[in-house]
Amino acid sequence: MATTREPRPSAASEACARGDEALARAFEFLGKRWNGVVLGNLREGPAGFRELSRAIGGISDSVLSDRLSDLAKAGLIARTVDEGPPLAVSYALTDRGAALIPALEQISLWAQEHLVPDED
Repeated sequence: MATTREPRPSAASEACARGDEALARAFEFLGKRWNGVVLGNLREGPAGFRELSRAIGGISDSVLSDRLSDLAKAGLIARTVDEGPPLAVSYALTDRGAALIPALEQISLWAQEHLVPDED
């Protein structure tokens, strides 16, 4: 009985699979509601919690706190505490976070051109 060998994937299909896995990881993280929006709001410079909360309409304080923790844990933002008085906490993009901004801006442009805004 002859055994048949599975065809070996081509280098192009292996590269595509790696790219698909990376894209899936990226969207799993960035697709988490508000993560991309928080990063986008920090592109102009550091901001405090209240400033971010006001800038991102519709996000609760607890969700914003969770997203800031997630982004800091991922190394995309840095949290800085100024002991004051008064005590002040600010958030800023790290180099890793700043590297995402061009991609987020491209996604924003695409959405402006191709997605119809929600009408409430």
